[in-house]
Amino acid sequence: MRKVGIVGMGTTKFKARWVDKTYYELAFDAAKMAMEDAGIDRTRIDCAVYGIYNDFFQRQYQPDAFVHDYLGLGLKPMVRVNSGGATGGAAMRIGYSEVASGLYDVCLVLGVEKCNDCFNYESGVTTPEVLRAILYTADMTYDNPAGRTAASGFALAVIAHLEKYGNPTEEQMAKVSVKNHLNATKNPIAQSPKVITVEDVLNSRKIVEPFKFYDNCLYSEGSSAVILASEEVARELTDNPVWITGVGASVDYVMPGNRPNLYTFESSRVAAQSAYKMAGVKDPVRELDLAELHDAFSGTEIMAYEDCFFCEEGQGGRLIDEGTVLPDGRIPVNVSGGLIGCGHAVGATGIMQTYEVALHMRGEAGERQVKNARRGLVQSIGGTLCTWTICLVLEGDKS
Repeated sequence: MRKVGIVGMGTTKFKARWVDKTYYELAFDAAKMAMEDAGIDRTRIDCAVYGIYNDFFQRQYQPDAFVHDYLGLGLKPMVRVNSGGATGGAAMRIGYSEVASGLYDVCLVLGVEKCNDCFNYESGVTTPEVLRAILYTADMTYDNPAGRTAASGFALAVIAHLEKYGNPTEEQMAKVSVKNHLNATKNPIAQSPKVITVEDVLNSRKIVEPFKFYDNCLYSEGSSAVILASEEVARELTDNPVWITGVGASVDYVMPGNRPNLYTFESSRVAAQSAYKMAGVKDPVRELDLAELHDAFSGTEIMAYEDCFFCEEGQGGRLIDEGTVLPDGRIPVNVSGGLIGCGHAVGATGIMQTYEVALHMRGEAGERQVKNARRGLVQSIGGTLCTWTICLVLEGDKS
């Protein structure tokens, strides 16, 4: 396989609602930024991969075709990816494959989501409509009629982990929320920059046991894009490429009853191991400088510390207690603010995470810059109880 580099990037702000933008206008903005960053125009792009999670959000079947049209990429090949919350990460994996295989030299990978266009104008209520659209991701025979939501599903895993290992406690989850909201105050694209305390989190309203309001990410509208290129083209376009050196993917049994346990996310463990093996990473805590982990819920970030092998199984709570994952810790996690602080524009999220880690590799992350960052991890998960996981290892050119 050929070496693949990130040569251009762009992202819109993640917001509760872009009232004045359609989903394809948001896609255009991110693509334009990425092309300008790479110093190219659309004629240089050979193919595209789009991460768009939910047709109901856009109120449009096959929205990828309209994005492709609006970007002026007609007659060029493209594919759309939909893997739940892992959609953006899965789009990155497919884009990597397009270039690494030798099929194309330059690939645009773009994610976009416009979730609050599924507004119920009769009731004047937005959130239930978004949740109703997401419910179609769950099993329609049993889960959906039972009222399963993303929060109640992932809560099962957190409770199972707590019962087996005694963590994550509600206080430890609250510390994750405090960390990620604070990190977001240094990120200009973040939806939820906020200085809060552990007590604020614990006293916020209960969503579903054990999650409080601040333990949950907010669904966002926004778009993120990266441009991938073969090594030859990357060297031509930039003197500071960021290389994708590890790619791992796994899909677990979608029905939780078919899994051996609920207190680990095995797809994350398999995907992380695969990415590390490809990148030659043997000791993640010592060899990685930062990580963007999928924290749709504060408890799942703590589980991800274990599933990405930052610590032994059952020891995830210790990393937040000891400050290991803080910005000045041994392995900073979610300095972007993560999904909790930055937001979750589902199809764009894994691409936003990639954008964030690549910024640090290029030394362009501003006041949140991790000093001397040379190698980072992206973890993107999605589906019922983490069915999908995509992991990417990124390395700066001067590593």
